[in-house]
Formats: sequence, C-alpha cells, structure tokens
Amino acid sequence: MINLIKGFAFTGFVLCGVGAAAAADLNVALIYGRSGPLEAYAKQTENGLRLGFEYATKGSMEVDGRKINIILKDDQSKPDLAKTALAEAYEDDNADIAIGTSSSAAAIAMLPVAEEHKKILIVEPAVADQITGDKWNRYIFRTGRNSSQDAISNAVAIGKAGVSVATLAQDYAFGRDGIAAFKEALAKTGATLAAEEYAPANTTDFTAPAQRLFDALKDKPGRKIIWVLWAGGVNPLDKLQDLDPGRYGIEISTGGNILSALAAYKRFPGMEGAAYYYYGLPNNPINDWFVTEHQKRFNGPPDMFTAGGFSAAMAVVAAVEKAKSTDSEKLIAAMEGMAFDTPKGQMIFRKEDHQALQSMYHFKIKVDPAVAWAIPELVRELKIEDMDIPIRNKH
Repeated sequence: MINLIKGFAFTGFVLCGVGAAAAADLNVALIYGRSGPLEAYAKQTENGLRLGFEYATKGSMEVDGRKINIILKDDQSKPDLAKTALAEAYEDDNADIAIGTSSSAAAIAMLPVAEEHKKILIVEPAVADQITGDKWNRYIFRTGRNSSQDAISNAVAIGKAGVSVATLAQDYAFGRDGIAAFKEALAKTGATLAAEEYAPANTTDFTAPAQRLFDALKDKPGRKIIWVLWAGGVNPLDKLQDLDPGRYGIEISTGGNILSALAAYKRFPGMEGAAYYYYGLPNNPINDWFVTEHQKRFNGPPDMFTAGGFSAAMAVVAAVEKAKSTDSEKLIAAMEGMAFDTPKGQMIFRKEDHQALQSMYHFKIKVDPAVAWAIPELVRELKIEDMDIPIRNKH
C-alpha cells in the first residue's frame, strides 16, 4: 500500500475517498506523516486507529449513535503542512476531534491551531516533552508516551543501589532533556551516575566518547552500565560493542524499539531496559484481541505505533461516550482525569497537563534464531505509580 502511494504528492487532501460527511457523523481527523521519512510509523498508526475503533465499538463503528468518519490527512512530517492540514480538518471537514502526528516538530506546530479553533487534538505518537510541557494548551491531550516516560522507566528498570551508570546521548534537546529526566529518576533508585557524554546526531566514530565512558566506569565496583539514548542515524550500540566494553565488565542498555530496529538487539542477549510496547509484553484481553486480529489481517504482529493508534481510538470513544457530546468544553471536562482501556492496560489523562499516564515494561533481551528480531521478555510491568513523571507545563 505504501509503495502505491509514494508517487502521489499528498499535501493534506482527504485520502479516504468519502464525500462530505453527514452532520450526524463523528468526524475524526488523523494528521500523520503518510509520506516522507516517517511513513512506516504513520501506516502503523492508521492501522491501529482503525482496529481500535472497531474494538471499542464492538464492530459497529458508531459511538453515541454517530457513525465514525475517519478523515486522513498527510503532513509529510513537515510542520507547515501539519499546521495547514489541521486547520483544514477543523474548518473544511468539520472534524470534531483530531489525532496526530508522527513528527514532534509537526505536532508542536499543530498545538496553537487546536487552541485557535478551540477543538480537541489528541497527540499520537509524537514524544517531545514540550507538547505537554511549555508548548501545551488545554485543548491538547496525549495518548502517546513522552520523552520523560521513556527515560524515567529506563532509570527505574536498571537503577538500584550498587549500580554505576554512564550515559551516551545526542547533543540536542531530545538527548539533553531525556538525560536530565533519566538522571533525576536514577538518583531516586540509589544508583550512581558516573559520567555523561553527548555527541552530534551525525556522529559515526564513537571511539573518543566510548573511551571516556569506559574510563569513568571500569574501576567502579558492582554492576556497570552504559545507557544509550539515540534516535535515527548510526546505531551507537553496535559501535560501542565493537569497542568491547565487556573487557571491563561494562554492560550496554537502551530502551525498546520497533520490530525492525529490534533486529539489531540480537547482538545483546541479556540486555535490560524499558519499553513502551512490545506485543508479547502486556497481558490483558484487549491486547490478546489486538495481536490476534493484527496477525490475521496483516500477517504479522502489531508494533509500537500500531498500539498507539489503537489507544488513541479507545480514548476518543471513551471521551465521547462519557461527555455525550463533542462540544470541546464538555470533552475537556470528561477527559481530565479520565481512565480508559488500551492494549497496554488502563491509561489515565492527568488533569494538570493531559498527558496519558501509562505502564511501561522492564525487559530483558532473549535471542531466538527462529525470530527475526530480538525478543524483549518481561521482567516486570512498571505501573503508573512506579514512575514519578514531572509536570512540565507552566499553565
């Protein structure tokens, strides 16, 4: 499907082929990077959203007596197109609620549009802390996890008294903000932070920062871990492993990832970290249905972004059923503090910043030659109460 659409220049047109929606429809716009660098993530989000609506409505695709009409708009992961697409969704397509988008930069550009139109935007799957931090407004809710949830869950997973940790991250806001949250959480576990290293996002030679990390850790007693926070580009895990940290008794750790990226984790049997989602980790009837149906329809298991789309759909249905309306003020009142079910279990929209508090999963990597990717096996579910996620907005 993705290959077929690559040749078209989508700039925010409706992709669903449906004419003007009836007034009684529940119009839900999905703004996503259907073409461009994040198209694989975007397609997962769409598949998950459709499955989520199907599950939440028991197959009727109706909520509160209204037919769900999904309006698809491609922003190519570009902030200017995302902003325009959301405005068009609210103004031209009469969207009651919007969901999106794949890119954090594009999502941040959309936030003022929701406030201007006084309409709900559910952010999924963009992770930047700013979205529910200093860029937030009261019309914004997020089902996706934020960067702090990623970092803090990993700190809780690997940190304990007697453990020494050093970090490697990209030298820009994503890396520095993530490490700041990680450090704060790590300090509460009793572990010791031995060193921090930051490298440009386009780094290909990690010899110098790796040696500084090795030097900071090699003489420490007890367990010694380098935790890596990196997105895209060169894989620093392989580069670090090539330099043989094991000769100093040093382990590598990082967070979870999509299935295609987990193939690279096969080099790290026994590695521990924390993940947002892997289809084998949650144990609940919704996830069972999700995995079975996804396998049946797409000949493979659901991935991280599929789970996110499913969760966003569940949130929409729960909110409209609770509010008995799509009036924004009634929706906000219904959604603040609202608990709703997802393939990950129950999430809760925190009243102060509308961030969905949710479980994360402490994993240990198992390698099975018969499986194309490394398998994150569950060590323990990190529940909402196990993680102290800071409120970062100034409202």
